[in-house]
Amino acid sequence: MVPTDYMYVMKSSEGESFTQGNVTPFGNIEMSPYAGILNYGQGLIEGLKAYRKEDGRVLLFRPEQNAQRLKIGAERMCMPSPSVEQFVEAVKQTVRANKHWVPPQGKGSLYVRPLLIGSGPVLGLCPAPEYTFLMYVCPVGNYHKGPLNLVVEDKLHRATPGGTGDIKAITNYSPVCKALTEARAKGFSDVLFLDAVTKKYIEEVSTCNIFIVKDDVISTPAIVGTILPGITRKSIIEIALDFGYQVSLSETLVFVIRWKVCCRQFDKQELIKICQFDQVEERTIPVEDLLEADEVFCSGTVVVISPVGSITYQDKRVEYKTGAETVSQKLYVMLTGIQTGRVEDKRGWTVEVV
Repeated sequence: MVPTDYMYVMKSSEGESFTQGNVTPFGNIEMSPYAGILNYGQGLIEGLKAYRKEDGRVLLFRPEQNAQRLKIGAERMCMPSPSVEQFVEAVKQTVRANKHWVPPQGKGSLYVRPLLIGSGPVLGLCPAPEYTFLMYVCPVGNYHKGPLNLVVEDKLHRATPGGTGDIKAITNYSPVCKALTEARAKGFSDVLFLDAVTKKYIEEVSTCNIFIVKDDVISTPAIVGTILPGITRKSIIEIALDFGYQVSLSETLVFVIRWKVCCRQFDKQELIKICQFDQVEERTIPVEDLLEADEVFCSGTVVVISPVGSITYQDKRVEYKTGAETVSQKLYVMLTGIQTGRVEDKRGWTVEVV
């Protein structure tokens, strides 16, 4: 944790929209002990990064997607949220104010952490009367060094149907600490959770999505209410389709539907076009398929694309292909190339901070 120079703060009172926020010196915040976030966990987090190009300019990667995901989460948590334009402008202002903290290309990135919290006082269980949207930044390097060694957790669960597993609720994260702490004490990098109903299907690692590769088919668990629709995950799916890999239809279709509905841009013809991928198959991923995969990798803003070297399930350890010729490495090169400006951005994913 590196205390940078500035953060961004914007407030909203009950029944009102967020007004213009301000960049302010980084520091502690004051809050009532009755605050909704402290008593009932009414809060959301987001995460994105700023990257420095070779010429010194700074790029953001798909910040509007974070804004739209925050809006979906805020609706679930009975919270107002900044507009997409307010969110993106807040990111730009915060990064611009801390621009000299963005590491040189190849040396890391500037992690941006937006928070939306119920800051108003409540005692009974109800939405808070006031909300605070704040944002701070921190320079970061690579989160993991080398391939991951995962362990499958079949007793504790990250999310349950009807819960908040598909949004970035603050309360999603501390419950995984017990499983994660125990796993790391045994030498594992992270934990892969199973579905809470049957305990037969893989869902998500503690803070990132997971993909498996078998032959030329890339699969990732379907978004059905318990899995976070990661922005890196979504980008990987789109890049993989460009590369000619087969990707599960449900992953693309569900993501597009949710984002388009949120933006009021539901385009029936576009969805029909997506449905015409005749080489795409739709399926869930049982543990048995995971254990028989050729390659496994994780994705997320923090981990980017991280190869998995091994997975242990009920004392059975399976090792996977890693290295320069893997699918994950090809995707990593393309994704990070776009993020840092080394590869031409033909999709309009990057936003320059000027």
